[in-house]
Amino acid sequence: QVQLVESGGGLVQAGGSLRLSCAASETIFSINSMGWYRQAPGKKREWVARVTRGGSTNYADSVKGRFTISRDNTKNTVYLQMDSPKPEDTAVYYCNVVANSGITTYWGQGTQVTVAS
Repeated sequence: QVQLVESGGGLVQAGGSLRLSCAASETIFSINSMGWYRQAPGKKREWVARVTRGGSTNYADSVKGRFTISRDNTKNTVYLQMDSPKPEDTAVYYCNVVANSGITTYWGQGTQVTVAS
């Protein structure tokens, strides 16, 4: 069973920076995309960013220009660089991998990010 393990969460000051990592426990074949979602208290889980197999990236409008997603295929790892975070970015961040043309989806356990004003 493939597991996604996130790390890098914690407390950060607004305007600072933080980098989240998500590593797969084993090689995932036929990856379509790797991405990040987040869920703030009392809110639904929302999509944050995605990087496709071809390397294309997409961002939610709320984080565009501040967050950067990247991946290291050799390490089965995806990253989320969070620059200039805001208090409203406070949430549990979840790693997501879609494979096999969408048939298979993997989720990490989540990592808490708290942005202090």
